[in-house]
Amino acid sequence: MKTFSKLYIYKITIVSAMGGFLFGYDWVVIGGAKPFYEVFFQISGSAQLQAWAMSSAILGCVLGAVFSGFLSDNYGRRKPLLLSAALFFIASIGTGLAETLWVFIGFRILGGVGIGLASAISTVYIAEIAPAAFRGRFVALNQLTIVIGILSAQIVNYLIAEKVPLGADEAFILGSWNGQMGWRWMFFVCAFPSLVFLLMLMLMPESPRWLLKAGKTEKAMRILQRVGGSDYANSESATIQNALNQASEITSLRKLIALGMGNVLVLGVVIAVFQQWSGINTVFNYAQEVFAAAGYGISDTLFNIVFTGSVNLVFTLIAMNKIDKWGRKSLMLAGASGLAVIYLFLGGAFYFDLKGMVVLLLVVAAIAIYAMTLAPVTWVVLSEIFPTKVRGAAMALSTFALWTACFILTYTFPLMNEALGTSGTFWVYGLICAAGFWFILKNLPETKHKTLEEIEKLL
Repeated sequence: MKTFSKLYIYKITIVSAMGGFLFGYDWVVIGGAKPFYEVFFQISGSAQLQAWAMSSAILGCVLGAVFSGFLSDNYGRRKPLLLSAALFFIASIGTGLAETLWVFIGFRILGGVGIGLASAISTVYIAEIAPAAFRGRFVALNQLTIVIGILSAQIVNYLIAEKVPLGADEAFILGSWNGQMGWRWMFFVCAFPSLVFLLMLMLMPESPRWLLKAGKTEKAMRILQRVGGSDYANSESATIQNALNQASEITSLRKLIALGMGNVLVLGVVIAVFQQWSGINTVFNYAQEVFAAAGYGISDTLFNIVFTGSVNLVFTLIAMNKIDKWGRKSLMLAGASGLAVIYLFLGGAFYFDLKGMVVLLLVVAAIAIYAMTLAPVTWVVLSEIFPTKVRGAAMALSTFALWTACFILTYTFPLMNEALGTSGTFWVYGLICAAGFWFILKNLPETKHKTLEEIEKLL
């Protein structure tokens, strides 16, 4: 029976997953800063400029995802993560110092490139280190750090922001600490964990699967021995090498499609897009609009955001405990169907102009379902389903699709909200969730407890 060094795997996973923490913080911090920087930059009257400011980081994510495959396949998993850490640090300082909207947007794009790199590569790295029996739990740890990053940003925003009187006008906000300096410090704070991530990455080993692919067998064996001992290292390296040899002709995504593996790419891309178009991320990015429609002021909204972030964390922890027991497919089906039902009622609440606690409880229920299902499971599935030889490039394609979908979602929410109302917008998301349920039911096999090489043969 194999004895794994879980402590060693946890150390590597936690360092790698810090990219997830920074991803979560950098992605969500803008939601709390939004009521204040919009007044500072005088864009509160323009839905298009608001959409650009909010979605600019996601445009950077798309760029990061585009380059992540080339970087991870040619330079390994560790070096691109070092680059992402440096970009997080620079973007945090630059965004906080911005004096014009377009400088603000430029640094948000730069930080987004870091998010795109980290989101594509961290999960691949963890999946390639962790043994099959508990790979789902370790990959889901990346989602946990994303959620902790989200909650940290929400708490920091709440602590930094001074209380805003209900009904305060833009002149009051512009002349306040919030309107001049508060929103800047919300971004500055991210520089500290970015620097820690950068320093800790310097102590990380490279992925053994990438090392074997690159012909660096001795280094790969040392890492595999640290993970599970000599017997595990010998058997695992032989399995990986056999898969690499059999896949020697698959050197590009074009060849992958030509060899009949296009269905795997379609599966990955659709799952990635569905995670975003399920709609829950609008609650994090546009909490002000969602809760304002339910009758909440800015200070109450910031508190509600912290509460929803706490729920997000609790249910992510539950998902981590159950993902290797309940399986990937069943959790994704539960998430798609659950969100479809919640959105039906949430749209109805906005349609009938219900206020306060009813809307808050429905939003909390939606976040709980998402945190336990689609949020962590999508990343686990994407890290598992692609062949080793092209995993970096295929993961890059899926992550590119995910962030493109996220950009479209984030950019279109204020426009849809203006055209369809909040009720109609959430009903559209409900229809997308119903379609996602059907697709997953028909196309996604169960991958729990299977090695990456077994999944490769299955698909």
